[in-house]
Amino acid sequence: MPSIPFARISRLVLAAVVVLFSYRFSAALLDQPIQSITIDGPFQRVSALQIEEAISSELDAGFLSANLKEIQDRIVSLPWIDQASVGRRWPDRLEISVSEQVPAACWGERGLLNVRGELFVTDARHIPAELPRLSGPAGRSSEVAKMYLDVRERLIPIGLNLRSVNLDARGAWQLTLQDGIAIRLGRRNIQERKDLFLQVVANIVSNREADIDFIDMRYNNGFTIAWKKDAEAARPMGRTSLREHMVAGRIE
Repeated sequence: MPSIPFARISRLVLAAVVVLFSYRFSAALLDQPIQSITIDGPFQRVSALQIEEAISSELDAGFLSANLKEIQDRIVSLPWIDQASVGRRWPDRLEISVSEQVPAACWGERGLLNVRGELFVTDARHIPAELPRLSGPAGRSSEVAKMYLDVRERLIPIGLNLRSVNLDARGAWQLTLQDGIAIRLGRRNIQERKDLFLQVVANIVSNREADIDFIDMRYNNGFTIAWKKDAEAARPMGRTSLREHMVAGRIE
């Protein structure tokens, strides 16, 4: 029967215990209280004091035991904070860098969307007048923002700009240009109608912008333009022809 080397096993266990206690002792020595933090950011909407207050309870932990992910989450949860990074700097300092949200559009009456179409403020005290106005059902802000960005990008090269996009509760879309011209897309075939507007109608608008009241794209095979200075309420145009009196087709 083979003998069991108890002495050797005992030495290995003792060595492991020594290493473990040495590690814990060293960690305890290194895990000193956090003595200072540096916060780098633009500080236009949020102050360094607000950030420090938000993470104050986490700063009671030691330099090594502080939960950096929790600190980061608390900072990002503050209104107007977009992103944050937190790092340790030996021997006892935390370095924090933050970036603020950039409002790209107004959502509804008091909301603000960032450049990614995310709603980050629901009750803003001040809405910059130059921001585009977007609106729609709750939870669909990203979809409306995507429509705005896509249309605006394709209008700018021909000298037009988009002021607002509205998606109503029934699912009907309406765009409004900077000069107040409304483009009614309706609820059906939105991609097709949008493309028709951008590829054909937008060029007409760029040439006669001051004369147009609104544009109705809600037809099976065409659109109508309502002129401000014409006796007719609307002059229909066909999909394959731009003659002003062609029948546009049946509205939805």
